Amino acid sequence: MLVRVGAALSGVGLVFTLVNRVSLGRLLADGVAVDEPVTVLVPARDEAARVGGLLGDLRAQRGVPQMRVFLLDDDSSDRTFEVASAAVEGDPRFVVLRGVGGPPAGWVGKQWACARLAEAAGAADGVLVFLDADVRLAPGTVVAAVGALRSSGLGLLSPWPAQVAGSWAERLIQPLLAWSWAASLPVVAANRSLLASTAVACGQFLVVDAAGYRRVGGHGAVASSVTEDLALARCLRRSGARTAVLPVGSLASCRMYCGAAEVDAGYARWLWSSYGGVVGSAAVAGVVALAYLVPPVAVVTGRGRRWGVAGYAAGVGSRLLARSMEGGPVDVVAALAHPVSVVGYLVLLARSHCAHRRGRTVWRGRRLC
Repeated sequence: MLVRVGAALSGVGLVFTLVNRVSLGRLLADGVAVDEPVTVLVPARDEAARVGGLLGDLRAQRGVPQMRVFLLDDDSSDRTFEVASAAVEGDPRFVVLRGVGGPPAGWVGKQWACARLAEAAGAADGVLVFLDADVRLAPGTVVAAVGALRSSGLGLLSPWPAQVAGSWAERLIQPLLAWSWAASLPVVAANRSLLASTAVACGQFLVVDAAGYRRVGGHGAVASSVTEDLALARCLRRSGARTAVLPVGSLASCRMYCGAAEVDAGYARWLWSSYGGVVGSAAVAGVVALAYLVPPVAVVTGRGRRWGVAGYAAGVGSRLLARSMEGGPVDVVAALAHPVSVVGYLVLLARSHCAHRRGRTVWRGRRLC
């Protein structure tokens, strides 16, 4: 009985992913110039190895004649400031700021950096683009994202970068980011909704109407959240502004974590907050285990093997579809190991809750509030 239920749940996930793959589409570079101010804001802490690449990509952007870029070196312990300053080479569109000291009480570091950037930019109108320093952009990405924001009448657009995975830990875990919403949510309908609970966003790349951002209080409204991207999207939806997620395919990519240690530390800092607490996390973990672990276990043990094969195949299929939708390289080997990925995710979820309960949630040398 459990195998059949698990296979059915896995099948539902496959249907959701297939519908999203067919209907959601991708951000397209149309080449139409943007005739309004566009302010790009980049918080960077210990990003000396990556920030030069992003700044080079931003210098190569086309179709945004009124673009300005502000980067804040957020009290880095490496040469982020020096590398960033050298990368812009006196380009008058770019301002590199140096931040000293950590955030005040009640603020997570990234939100504090983003709020300071928004204040320094002083943009009262136009569009704000928040970018993490590890994102890479094709030359027409910013103009395409701003155009999509305006043509859709959105308050916030989250262009979803293709997630780059190098190590085995990354290959197993990183594709779950897009898969988690692609297999559980009718995204086209969610993008048209104002329900805060159906918002999807990725803080690596956010495009926001400047007036709407300031109206809701900007990052100050989500100062203590460890998932500021979702919190900001939900805040905007409650104010009456629509938000949407849209894969960008080849226009943007991001290697979020490098290696198993960063994957572990990175997910440990925020997974505890994902499902409304321990009870919600336990419920989600139970459903995920039933859908994506019980069927493959049945295949191995021979109990309900046909249903187990169907459930396992549906899980692998939904993962491949989600990866294809996202735009990253389709990793068949990692997809076949989907049950291993799910076990890894559940372990990370448990570790995140344990770290949070013990007050040991740390990222980039800072304890999170």
